[in-house]
Amino acid sequence: MSLNLYDTMAREKRPFVPVDPKRVTMYVCGPTVYNYAHIGNARPVVVFDVLFRLLRHTYGEEAVLYAANVTDVDDKINAKAQAEGVEIDVITQRYLDIYNRDMATLGALAPTFQPRATQTMDAIIEMIGRLVDKGAAYAAEGHVLFSTESYPDYGQLSGRSLDDMIAGARVDVAPYKRNAADFVLWKPSKPGEPVWDSPWGPGRPGWHIECSAMIEQTLGLPIDIHGGGNDLIFPHHENELAQGVCAAHGCEAGHGGDYARYWMHNGFLNFGSEKMSKSLGNVVLVHDLVAQTPGEAVRWALLVGHYRAPQEWSGELLEQARKSLDRLYGALRRCADVTASTDAPSSKFLAALEDDLNTAQAMAELFALASTIETGDDEARAQAKGELLASGALMGFLQADPEAWFQGGADPELKARVEALIAERIAARTAKDWPRADAIRDELNALNVVVMDSADGATWRLREPSSSED
Repeated sequence: MSLNLYDTMAREKRPFVPVDPKRVTMYVCGPTVYNYAHIGNARPVVVFDVLFRLLRHTYGEEAVLYAANVTDVDDKINAKAQAEGVEIDVITQRYLDIYNRDMATLGALAPTFQPRATQTMDAIIEMIGRLVDKGAAYAAEGHVLFSTESYPDYGQLSGRSLDDMIAGARVDVAPYKRNAADFVLWKPSKPGEPVWDSPWGPGRPGWHIECSAMIEQTLGLPIDIHGGGNDLIFPHHENELAQGVCAAHGCEAGHGGDYARYWMHNGFLNFGSEKMSKSLGNVVLVHDLVAQTPGEAVRWALLVGHYRAPQEWSGELLEQARKSLDRLYGALRRCADVTASTDAPSSKFLAALEDDLNTAQAMAELFALASTIETGDDEARAQAKGELLASGALMGFLQADPEAWFQGGADPELKARVEALIAERIAARTAKDWPRADAIRDELNALNVVVMDSADGATWRLREPSSSED
């Protein structure tokens, strides 16, 4: 089976065919670094990391170029810097470092490129100049604005008419705008804000132009895949597409595919009945979460549902993720003496991922392989173990030592004590000394140990601290 991806622009799944299979390109909108990332921010990171891994598996690691940008100049960054009395780069570097460490804890590979807006300023100014020269943008009162009426395909990505977009968006109806939907490419800086020189006066860029300039400078056009959350379809990606096409090719209709060949968007992560967002105050911070829960379990929880569907976030979801990984790591621990006979993922697992990243079906295939490990003959177990490890790696799972997964937080003294208590508990249960068996379980609970009984005996792991979302 070949890779098929849902393309937002086409509104259907399409076979993925890169411009050049020796140079496959993907761009995903990254963080605005002024605070800790919440778990909703992590969903696109994990989703597109799976796609990055799959593309590398298909085309070769060196053939895939993945750029995820950093917005490091923004009103919220400016406000944070002014509140602390520091330059903006103190704020942005602090939170970018934290962001990168937290995403690595979730198993996300580092992107090939991580361009920053402040380091792309010359390219941003040059691109704005091209848009002005082509009549797609105009200067007014220290601002430069993109003329939406100059691009006949404006609205094609989101499927909205210009009137609908004006009605449904919070647009700044400024007197210097020719059309209410026109958006800012350059604007004057306020007192105390960072400022750059430009042909239109000192100022700083608007949000949308940053991505177009970074894509063109880092990857070149057209790119194969452009990704992000579905909240970015309009206005961010719609505006980015318009200015990127006009800057590179002119504003004639029909050039959308010369900017990005596939547009992919993940659904919201919801907390209760609401979208998770800092503005609503219903966020779970990744930085806090990974201090309490293995990053691999958080990653599993983010991938349980299909990436295009909304996902409800809860403590129960996270606990089930941990139990799912316990099941898989348990199978690997019980076949520690088996030598894997392959290092390739299973064909059924691969087919699931190639079907528009059907992670739920891919996870089902991991469980099927675990069952074969526990019930198959020697040859089948060796094959299944190799396929489970390789399939897990392709999704960013099962790379820890099984013993470390279950007991990695325990020192040797605690491990010895727990093992002795479990052996004593097994003896008590065999002798049907239920009061003693229950007392031992209480001792284990006091040690923060979870005992998991099975037909093959008892295993154990340390319990994580209670998390704030429970």
